[in-house]
Amino acid sequence: MTVSPRVLKAGIVTVDPTSGTVTRVISLQYNPDTLTRTFQVQASGEGSSDRSEALRLKGPATETYKVDAELDLADQLEHPGDNPAAVEVGLLPQLAALEGLVNPTSAQLTRNDSLARSGRLEIIPAQAPLALFVWGRNRVMPVRITELSVTEEAFDPALNPIRAKVSLGMRVLNINDLGFDHRGGNLFMAYLRTKELMATRTSGSLDQLGLSGIG
Repeated sequence: MTVSPRVLKAGIVTVDPTSGTVTRVISLQYNPDTLTRTFQVQASGEGSSDRSEALRLKGPATETYKVDAELDLADQLEHPGDNPAAVEVGLLPQLAALEGLVNPTSAQLTRNDSLARSGRLEIIPAQAPLALFVWGRNRVMPVRITELSVTEEAFDPALNPIRAKVSLGMRVLNINDLGFDHRGGNLFMAYLRTKELMATRTSGSLDQLGLSGIG
């Protein structure tokens, strides 16, 4: 008998930035086929004629992720007795959890409205939970959701979506954003150290490049 390896799911975890308590786990039903990552280098003295700045970096590169995921309740709807929520409201809970990553809560909005009505001149913007994008054990990073696009493709008789495509854009939050004392800053440093460790496992030689030496 052939045993298939267990495939981990990618997803987003939200945590309380103070206590570290996990507040929600949003796992992607199917892992995306592709993951797009971009880096904007934070070079020191960009465009400067000062040669001493040519090799200097003023901070971590700005890293962004883009993933496209599919949600489909076909399998669950084949067994309605085992999946009452899917039958009742379709994909609305999963989509609502994702949308909650980009919206303040109704309680936060109500509280700010009350403060404004009481004459407070300065209303502090609502603080979102710390979101972590998880793509396997070796890539867990704090992120800000910068883009969320949902395309609903099929519906049940009550017009609840039962198949959808979700596009997520994320920017990795680094120590310049959060600082070393923030829980998210610590998580970013762990993410960076894991990358550095992975880099030590590469091997290469000059002769592979057709060179016998440099200089």
